[in-house]
Amino acid sequence: MGVMNESLPEEFILLGFADRPWLELPLFILLLITYPMAMMGNIAIILVSKLDPHLHSPMYFFLTNLSFLDMCYTTSIVPQLLSNLGSSKKTITYLGCAVQLYVFSTTGATECLLLAVMSFDRYVAICRPLHYTLVINQHICFLLVSTVWLTGVIYAVSEATITLQLPLCGINKLDHLLCEIPVLIKTACGEKQANELALSVTCIFIIAVPLCLILASYMCIGSAVLKIKSSEGRKKAFGTCSSHLIVVLLFYGPAVSMYLQPSSSISRDQPKFMALFYGVVIPTLNPFIYTLKNKDMRGALQKLVRGIFCSK
Repeated sequence: MGVMNESLPEEFILLGFADRPWLELPLFILLLITYPMAMMGNIAIILVSKLDPHLHSPMYFFLTNLSFLDMCYTTSIVPQLLSNLGSSKKTITYLGCAVQLYVFSTTGATECLLLAVMSFDRYVAICRPLHYTLVINQHICFLLVSTVWLTGVIYAVSEATITLQLPLCGINKLDHLLCEIPVLIKTACGEKQANELALSVTCIFIIAVPLCLILASYMCIGSAVLKIKSSEGRKKAFGTCSSHLIVVLLFYGPAVSMYLQPSSSISRDQPKFMALFYGVVIPTLNPFIYTLKNKDMRGALQKLVRGIFCSK
């Protein structure tokens, strides 16, 4: 018995919505539609940002990284989820669970930090326009993006590795749609208070601190925009920030409710719906938010589409 308790399971059973089987077909169809949309939308943003010389600016460099993150983020979830929803076997191998945990944690943490960097870019552009090219130059852009990626990897490697080392005592059922750190900690047996505390402290630095910096940036931006005398100038300034602000609210809302709330106040199904929202819905919506509210991006996409059809 002791050997079984200490051994790692060959696979995990993802219970998902086992108590609501009628949800599986609608969810399967929804994912089958939204996943290609998310991939195509984010690929389109990366392409136009690279191909159109007018979009070779720091804002679109950060947006390209956000689109790549969203593609990795949703790909770490959806193919496995579609496989499980389309069959009676709702399992994931231990190795597959570990890979999903590392990728999902890395991209999630990196996106939190990247959204803060993007808000800093907008703050400098609107509140310090004369210093913009000095503060946000190509070298600084690469440095900022490299730092957020490295921080995301360090967070994922440390938290996911510690979580995977928790004893499972023969338990291989996860009441979730995917492998996520809070769910694995909850499933583990024995002493795990230290792991829960470590996750909470880490999430303060990964989620709460960047969110506070974003809110502070937008308070300064709002104050600066209100001082602009021209209504056209105010409209243009708000237009460059509104897309990012919408994405921030959509992303941080579920993240805060999942990672910064006491576990006792989280309902049984909340992690499942939140995972679908920030792992599927947001990567699908982001390209539409940025293209619909950004005149330059819309124009670049139209040129790309015209170029493709004209070449045929």
